[in-house]
This record gives sequence, structure tokens and C-alpha cells, in this order.
Amino acid sequence: METLSIREASHAGSWYTDHGPTLASQLQSWLDDAERDMVQQGKVPKPGARIIIAPHAGYAYSGPAAAWAYRILDVSKAKRVFLLGPSHHLYLPGCALSKHTHYATPNGNLPLDQTTIEMLRRTELFKNLSASSDSSEHSLEMHLPYIHHVLSISFKGQEFPPLVPILVGSTNPTTEKEFGELLAPYVADPANVFIISSDFCHWGSRFSYTYYLPASTTDPSEGMSLRSKDRPKDPPIHESIARLDKLAMTAIEQGQHAGFLATLRDTGNTVCGRHPIGVMMAAIETLKSQETSGGDSDQGKFHFIRYERSGDVVEGKDSSVSYASAFAVL
Repeated sequence: METLSIREASHAGSWYTDHGPTLASQLQSWLDDAERDMVQQGKVPKPGARIIIAPHAGYAYSGPAAAWAYRILDVSKAKRVFLLGPSHHLYLPGCALSKHTHYATPNGNLPLDQTTIEMLRRTELFKNLSASSDSSEHSLEMHLPYIHHVLSISFKGQEFPPLVPILVGSTNPTTEKEFGELLAPYVADPANVFIISSDFCHWGSRFSYTYYLPASTTDPSEGMSLRSKDRPKDPPIHESIARLDKLAMTAIEQGQHAGFLATLRDTGNTVCGRHPIGVMMAAIETLKSQETSGGDSDQGKFHFIRYERSGDVVEGKDSSVSYASAFAVL
């Protein structure tokens, strides 16, 4: 008999409310707001939209932006949910798997797919997450309440599809391609949903990133780092940050793993989920390379539908974090 091991919701009560009913009401309100504002997307959830990118900051900052991705996410055929997030505290050259059987949320536990996790573990490419490292990481946890909420709507009165959480470390391009090839068969399976956890630009001296692109610069690699007293106006800093993020989002939408990495090298943009995004892009590229015919060019292509920042930076001493939501139909 399987021994129960539950990862507690360690960030509940600080990064988001630990009161279940309040949390459910909050999430539903953001989902309703997103649906009202995304009428151009047509029917939601969008059929076949089973891959999303969504942020992982405190809900006061990124909860509304994440709702756009979760409202469009199609879990109707899901038999398991893969969750890929970046490691913020534990150094990993590759990826790691949880040793728990369940992840807790204020509204109930989410079961982990022990069969799939064991299959991945047998490849010997994954490390095992210690309980303390699992508990301290927020990039996975911040998605759990949303996952529980959307599953509770689609699978009311039924068992939820189990979770496959994967913590992605500081992977190099070759490693991302290796994990992308490994996950490609799972991505191809319409029974699998993939959630990629990422914030976008972390701008400010506290993030050691103050890169700025003047309006006169057409080459993204020819920007400059600002000092705390700098207050440029052509464009204002927040518009430069938006431009940096747009370059990264466009590279993701174009679907070239190498192109995305090149954009990050040119600008240094601090997209914290660049590695899980890279793994997913490599997986989709693997599937595209295996197509015997032209296929649907829009299949597996990301579309960004929401972009926000925690504030509008105007001076070098200021800071902000960017949040974006995207989906792909596959």
C-alpha cells in the first residue's frame, strides 16, 4: 500500500490566501474577468488548448494575468497534468521530480501521477527533490490553486487527473533539447496537459538587471545598463521593458528554440522560466521534425494573450516584474 506523503501549501497565507472559500471566489472572479475581456478568442476553454505559459508571483500581482491562461486552458480530455517550473533556490543542471504522493492546496489535495513519475525516474535523467527543496519552491506551488480550481469545474464529482510536477534547473541548450525529446511523446498525447510556469522581465538593481533600449536602437544587443539616477524619456524605462519582453514573446511565438535563446543572449532578459519554456519549445520542435507532411502550421504555436507589469518604471532606482500568459493548441 502506498504511503501518503503530502507537500503542504507552504506559501498559503502569505503569497495567497489560505482560506479555501475566499481563494475559490478570488480565482473564479479573475477567470470571469478574463473571459469577459477575451471575447476575441471565441469559445473558452479553447478546444485543444492544452499547453499554457502563466506567471507564478504572489496572487496580488499575477493572479489576474494567470487567469487568462487558465480560462483558455482545455482540460476536458486530460488524464494527467504536467507542471514545469524553474528552480529559484536549488541549483540543478537538469530536472528534478517530487517524492511526494500529493500536493496540498487550501481547497484540497492534488494527487501526483506515481506511475508516470516512476517512468521518468527510470530514465536516470532526473534528480529527486528533497522535501525541503520541494517546500521552498514557489514556481510550482503558485499554480496549484488554479489547477485545482479548473479541475474541480471540469471533473466535478470525479477523480482529478493526477499531476506530474517537474522542476527545471539551469539547463543549457543541449540539456533542454534532451529533455524536450524525452517529453515529446507526452506532449503529443492529447490526454496530457502542460503548464509552464514563468514570470518575464525582472527589472531593477535588486535583480541585477537594468538593461535599456533607446528608441534609436534597432539592434537589441546594443542597449545599455542604467544607473539608479537615470531617467530616460525616449522611451520611458517601462516602455523599454515592454519592448524587451515583446522580443522574448515574439521569439516564443515564432517557435524556434534557438531563436528564443539568441534573443535572451542579446538582451539578457531575466525571464525566470526561460528553461522550462526552452524544454517545451524543444519538445514541440521535436514533434514538428517528426511530421511526415506539412501539418497544421498553427499546431503547437504559442499565442500570447495577456501582458502586465507590477508597475511602470520611470527611474533607474525603480523595479518591476512582468507577467504574461500564453496558450498553444496541440
